[in-house]
Amino acid sequence: MSRFQPVRPEILAFYDESDEAGRLHATATGMLELERTRELLRRHLAPAPARILDVGGGPGAHAHWLTGDGHTVHLVDPVPKHIAQAAEIPGVTTELGDARALTAADDSFDVVLLLGPLYHLHEQSDRLVALREARRVLRPGGLLTAAVISRYSPLLDYLATTGIAEPAIQDGVRTTLDEGRYSGARGFTHAYFPTSAELRQELTEAGFHEHTVYGVEGPGWVAVKAITKYAGIDLIGTPMYEAALAAARVAEPYPALTDSSAHMLAFARE
Repeated sequence: MSRFQPVRPEILAFYDESDEAGRLHATATGMLELERTRELLRRHLAPAPARILDVGGGPGAHAHWLTGDGHTVHLVDPVPKHIAQAAEIPGVTTELGDARALTAADDSFDVVLLLGPLYHLHEQSDRLVALREARRVLRPGGLLTAAVISRYSPLLDYLATTGIAEPAIQDGVRTTLDEGRYSGARGFTHAYFPTSAELRQELTEAGFHEHTVYGVEGPGWVAVKAITKYAGIDLIGTPMYEAALAAARVAEPYPALTDSSAHMLAFARE
């Protein structure tokens, strides 16, 4: 019996049709996510070369700069389109696969990145399998980095774009706030959005007893998104973008602000 568990077809269809390769470069909020993720990773990574397994690495947005920093990256993703795109990055090796059934040997990587898979696993049992697989392939003392979308991001996103005024959107947002589940009805696909407390609890249950969770974009991303939409201004490199970046850094030590980010990033060790 194969260990590979198929990803939901609507998730594969979403990524087949979307431009994930350009997403982080196309808008100020995307650039804020990329810049902060890169900043936090560089802070926690050991000096190059580290052997990195990029699980759910998509078309290689992070693998590209990680190899540029001198690290060795093997990228695993369930979307064939992403694998073809990532395979074009010099120095990156690729494999079609699933976060819940890694083919890597035990204790074989210095770092495991889960910067997307946890988004799409509605069931806690699946999320724990993915986290335990990451722990299995990490060498003793290795580093796990896992990203999630905040439970509160749909509410804040629809506030920035004024969609929250629609009763139908309010109903969907309430479901996400109550249960963490996102149906994929608008703008994204089938997904699960945890709180930072839930993420910490699942990391502990998976065997990671030393972990830190950061807000990626900080609270300023909402203003950046609203201004971009209603003023039509490309805010990348503007004072407003720099203010949002500064706010994310200032907010880092304060757990009450962690969940105000669109994304959260956990760093964990056994």
